[in-house]
Amino acid sequence: MNKKVLSFLQYFVFLGLGIFLVWWSLRKQTPEEWEANKNALLNARYWLIIPVVVALLASHYSRAIRWKILMEPLGYKPRISNTFLAVLIGYMANLAFPRLGEVLKCTVLARYEKVPADKLVGTIVAERVFDLICLVIVMLLTFFTQTEIIGEYLSAKVYEVFGSKTGGISTTKVLISLSSIVVFLLIIWFIIRKLAHISIIQKIKQLIKGVWHGLTSVRYIKNKGWFIFHTIFIWAMYLLSVRIGMFALAETSGYGFKPALSVLSIGSIAMILAPSGIGFYPVFVQGTMVLYGLSAPIGLAFGLIMWSVQFFQQLLSGFVALLLFPSFNKKTKDAQPGLP
Repeated sequence: MNKKVLSFLQYFVFLGLGIFLVWWSLRKQTPEEWEANKNALLNARYWLIIPVVVALLASHYSRAIRWKILMEPLGYKPRISNTFLAVLIGYMANLAFPRLGEVLKCTVLARYEKVPADKLVGTIVAERVFDLICLVIVMLLTFFTQTEIIGEYLSAKVYEVFGSKTGGISTTKVLISLSSIVVFLLIIWFIIRKLAHISIIQKIKQLIKGVWHGLTSVRYIKNKGWFIFHTIFIWAMYLLSVRIGMFALAETSGYGFKPALSVLSIGSIAMILAPSGIGFYPVFVQGTMVLYGLSAPIGLAFGLIMWSVQFFQQLLSGFVALLLFPSFNKKTKDAQPGLP
């Protein structure tokens, strides 16, 4: 099947599933729950959208600086203003199709800076690798700082899968599961070794090499301290945006940074599962907040507000960046007569 057709099908499958999840969550609400959901949305403190957007834009600006740091070992030093605008355009493009933004932000930056787009692919891979590492760290922090909530929830789920009729954990089920994992890993190892000439296996190996290259590329960075600082700052701003967003509803304003950390963890997974997290994000956030005692209708309202702010921030800031890019660079050229 054509790769583009497959990408379109994948996009619409996850888009449809996301919309279905929201519809299903709304459909099973009672009239009382629907009324609570509607009242929460009507009475929200929408002026708090401003500081949430500021925190998100600060994270994007920090991401632009980090991206520039990754380009320096390649011998390129684009203007931070252009890098920032390219990042905003990339986020907007990702709302339409996943990974389109990564390609577009490289292309648009190459148009106005002396940076070949193909040379930037490695920096994008490195960015994604470190974002993945950060997400894993955030999830581990969430688990170890809230074992009384997350731990109990996971224990209940484990018991649902591996529980025995006597009330304990079934050793047989555990052994079968472990054996299945070992067999699966052995099959993967066999396929990689014996069928290395097949195109798809070669692509998988290239992907693994790319991830490893991105992970080890940090050793070539001159400003390692600043790179680590911006990586932490990006995720700190994500967390802050969620915590500020909680003040939008009276019912969630009393929650602290620990629940916000949980929302960031689960919400990030939702963003990976579907384009811009549509459908998945509100439902995943709802499920997360229910663990902390929040009612399902209010949890869904909070998820919808947070998703909407992120979606429209990326859409509008990307559109503005698209308009500013040519005019800003024209002014720069006009200010430097020596440029062609």
